[in-house]
Amino acid sequence: MLTLVPSEPQALTVAEAMAALRLSRSKLYDLMRSKELPSYTSGRARRIPVDAVRNYMRDRLEEAA
Repeated sequence: MLTLVPSEPQALTVAEAMAALRLSRSKLYDLMRSKELPSYTSGRARRIPVDAVRNYMRDRLEEAA
C-alpha cells in the first residue's frame, strides 16, 4: 500500500520542540537564532525538523561524554 503522508511527523512546531527538549521558548529561539538548532519557516509558521532535534540531542550527549 502506498502511503503519501508519513505516520510520524517530519517537522515539529516550536511548542512540540520545546516539549521534546524540555526547554523554554526563549532558549529554543536562541538555539535557532544561533543555528545550533536548524529550523525553517513556511509562511509565518516556524518548523524544526525532527532530525535536527535528534542531532542536537546527540551532539549534547557527545559533549557530555
